[in-house]
Amino acid sequence: MNTNIITKVFLGNTIEDYIWFFGSILLGLIFKKLISKYFSHLLFKIIKNQDSNVGAEKFNSLLIQPISLCIMLSIIYIGSTHIQFPPEWNLANVDKIGLKMLINKTFSLIFIYSICWILLRMIDFIGLILSKKAEATENKMDDQLIPFIIEIGKILVYILGVFIILGNIFNVNIAALATGLGIGGVALAMASKESLENLLGSFTIFFDQPFTVGDVVTVGSVTGTIEKVGFRSTRIRTFDKSLVTVPNKKMIDAELDNLGLRSVRRVKFSIGLTYETSTDQIKSIVNDIQEMINQHEKTNQEGRVRFQEFGSSSLDIMILYYVSSPRWEDLINVKEDINYKIMDIVKKHKSDFAFPSTTVYLTK
Repeated sequence: MNTNIITKVFLGNTIEDYIWFFGSILLGLIFKKLISKYFSHLLFKIIKNQDSNVGAEKFNSLLIQPISLCIMLSIIYIGSTHIQFPPEWNLANVDKIGLKMLINKTFSLIFIYSICWILLRMIDFIGLILSKKAEATENKMDDQLIPFIIEIGKILVYILGVFIILGNIFNVNIAALATGLGIGGVALAMASKESLENLLGSFTIFFDQPFTVGDVVTVGSVTGTIEKVGFRSTRIRTFDKSLVTVPNKKMIDAELDNLGLRSVRRVKFSIGLTYETSTDQIKSIVNDIQEMINQHEKTNQEGRVRFQEFGSSSLDIMILYYVSSPRWEDLINVKEDINYKIMDIVKKHKSDFAFPSTTVYLTK
């Protein structure tokens, strides 16, 4: 009785065939996560590094989703081998345009996508391992080179995926396509001249090393910290936390000041005292400011303080000193500290800061 039921044919398939199909999908949904973790663990054992601080948990977070998709597609494929379309539908074969071809091509496309997704996530994980190692070294070039290599790896995966899709799904002759790309590459390069210049600029940056990730630079009107050097552009984080993207061509062609290569930071400004300030007061103020700068723990001995000129409404004193650190945070902290001390010195000698004023004489 039961045998007769499961062998009963419905839409060209027996009940047993449907049980196999839906049963395999159900089991796949139930055990998908467990199987994905198992395969993720196997992949982790293959590429893991004992010295790395990036562990299996991070690897699983990157790989679980793409592996789950790949496994689910495989289970659906295995289950689909037990069923077929009803003969009375008279569908075209899988090698001819029709519903069967559409389903087969769509399935293959998603499967290729899942494989590429896994490869991209593995590249991300390798990038994390290398980044951790780079942080432990003093060479900043590692921090700049690793993201660049990761981008190259991802681009190769994208190109490989596109060629596989074109060859296996759209039946494109890859050899002929590669030849055509070689001929059309010149025209494409001419059409995208600016992009090509930016790409060449990225290689110039890596080999010439005018700056590395983490350096504070000024290029044009932009000053900030280098965060990333890509194929087309360089990202700079300004001191007001804005992220500015500068084309690599401009980074190479424009005048660039690498503040990170300085051993000191220069500070120069003037203060104006009132004309009521006497000569002795000015001399005392200049000497005290000079001594204060020389004795400051964050400045060197090359500072200069001089009574510079008679301004339109003030007696101007030029102040020049060098902060013994290239870091922006040290610079602004030292400037603030010295400014407070200058105010105290001026007040101690009973003088005051001048401000623009105009004297008007009235005659009868």
